[in-house]
Amino acid sequence: MLEDFHERYGFPGATAAISLPDGTIMSAATGLADIEAGRAMTPETPMLAASIGKSLVAATVLALEAEGLLSRDDLLSAHLGDRPWFDALPNPGAITINHLLHHTAGLPDHVHLPEFQQNWTQITTRDGEFDPERLVAFVAGREPLFEAGQAWVYSDTGYVLLGLVIEQVTGEAWHEAVAARLVNPLDLQDTFPSDRPDLPGLAVGYVDPDNPFGLPARTADAEGRLLWNPAVESAGGGFASTSADLARWGHLLFSGEAMESPYLDRLLDAVPVDAEAPGIFYGVGVAIHADTSRGPVFGHGGWIPAYVSSLRHYAAHGVTVAFQINTDTGVADDTSDLVPALEAALADLAISLIR
Repeated sequence: MLEDFHERYGFPGATAAISLPDGTIMSAATGLADIEAGRAMTPETPMLAASIGKSLVAATVLALEAEGLLSRDDLLSAHLGDRPWFDALPNPGAITINHLLHHTAGLPDHVHLPEFQQNWTQITTRDGEFDPERLVAFVAGREPLFEAGQAWVYSDTGYVLLGLVIEQVTGEAWHEAVAARLVNPLDLQDTFPSDRPDLPGLAVGYVDPDNPFGLPARTADAEGRLLWNPAVESAGGGFASTSADLARWGHLLFSGEAMESPYLDRLLDAVPVDAEAPGIFYGVGVAIHADTSRGPVFGHGGWIPAYVSSLRHYAAHGVTVAFQINTDTGVADDTSDLVPALEAALADLAISLIR
């Protein structure tokens, strides 16, 4: 099936994985991880998982709540109020941890601000540790989009702030806190921080030459080293992974097995995304389609220049599917139906396997 999609849509390469209700993982790959070098894509080839990382960050916040280190009801000011930029945030005194988790804080999304895109090259060409507070600065001084808790707008900036909160309450880097509580205990061996340009084994990603970030069509050098620093994503995503690991993560998360303390009621405590889109909600780092032809669907998508990922759990059937593609051409500008078509095909295949 994956090879058929490769032939029809012409993307460089892709991986896909299915988790059955008992946790059995099946994975496949097609195409090339590096067109110029002729390197084949394999099921073990990692790619940037982008915003699927939000599910790991959000689940870590729930773990920290269970540990008593924070509460979803905490005001953000209780943890970051002493930062010099804090009072310049939109809605500074009203934002709670829960607002950030659900994208209801009224914060703009720095990723889509012209100022961020115009400064992309300068921001992402530096190696080494990236300071996430540079991202927060793009929304400082702006008017809130709405009063905290009164509407929904997706905001990577909100998750960058959650990363800072995680660091504040644990005293360790946010991705280290995620690894300690989730990645390592769950044996997600092919999931690791995307915090530098030289990520081992990463598939080369390809973009449209007219992309808004000024990237060349091939976004890595001849050795496979990224031409930009993915650490710029911070806790808005922040991980590379494989489709098999993503499917395993989704299976464990949505079956209630990811943590010892009960968490599903908190994870799936959701808010409506849009009054004109009934049935679509956002929980704690998870998108929820409450009523589809295949029953409720939980998951998250991921996009970052040159990489597209999808993770979806079909609760009525207990199956989880994931895929990754090493190009965003036709996806970033919504001119291709590749993502929904592949999601649907993988879902039907997975469900057919348990009948």
